[in-house]
Amino acid sequence: MRLDLLAALSGAMIALQARANGELSHRLNNGLQAALVSFSSGLLIIFVITLFNSKIKEGVRNLRISVANKEIARWKLFAGALGGSFVAIQTQIVPLIGVAIYSVASIAGQTAMSLIVDRIGLTGGGKKLISPRRVLAAVLTVIAVLVSVWDRIDANNLSMIAVTAGVIAGAIVGVQRALNGQINEYSHQSFTTSLLNFATGTAFLSLLIVVGLIVGKIELSPLPSGPWWIYTGGVIGVIYIAFTSTIVQHLGVLTFTLFSVGGQLVGSLVIDVVSPTKGVSVSAYLVTGIVMTYAGVIAGGVGSSRVKKPQRL
Repeated sequence: MRLDLLAALSGAMIALQARANGELSHRLNNGLQAALVSFSSGLLIIFVITLFNSKIKEGVRNLRISVANKEIARWKLFAGALGGSFVAIQTQIVPLIGVAIYSVASIAGQTAMSLIVDRIGLTGGGKKLISPRRVLAAVLTVIAVLVSVWDRIDANNLSMIAVTAGVIAGAIVGVQRALNGQINEYSHQSFTTSLLNFATGTAFLSLLIVVGLIVGKIELSPLPSGPWWIYTGGVIGVIYIAFTSTIVQHLGVLTFTLFSVGGQLVGSLVIDVVSPTKGVSVSAYLVTGIVMTYAGVIAGGVGSSRVKKPQRL
């Protein structure tokens, strides 16, 4: 299969993960518990892989040395907590607004936040100037969010709150990716970085649930017996990591992201047509917003197309 098609497929997997996690949250009536199930299942899978993979273990040792030498701040290793927050928000809002609008909102948040993290130098390599092209991209994606929900603004204020949460979730991912970039510079193994993310994210979500139980704000529910696909969120996350770490080495960051975002947007639209959540419908405004979002991603140039030295799993 062509690599560009695989990149698009990896983007569609993000949409599938959002649908699976959202449905699990709906059936549990507990977004935090659904997020924990997704993260912990992913952690279990990548932990088993680590047991038989010396490269990932070597990456862990590299990180320990870097922390001991104060080459990287210890707090940056908790980037996975941001990933846990992202999934917790995702599980709450996808049942309310559907996968497509959620995808548009989260991409807008990521695009806007990328300007900030680059300007303050959070990605490493020093501060970067904000180009007019990237500002245009951010503006386009934010406008795309408004267009996507234009027919819902008056009808349902809850939808706008959920969309705003989607933008915030995307911004959180923007910061997480910047921190992961720094972690990866010292681990030299993308799957080590992923293992750390799954571990800290699972711990963070577990802590939130324990606190919620203590204060009486959360009640755990028995896990539903099915359908089976609602438990695929963690598996999809691990597979997506495998795809990105391999394909991006050959396509470059720019080309990969363009096809990946395209796959995510088209995939999310198909999901909302074939298997929508309750009360979700596909409108001309939504389709227009998706087209505008992709135009914004293209206008921004996404990022550097330079490829780093390949890493083996």
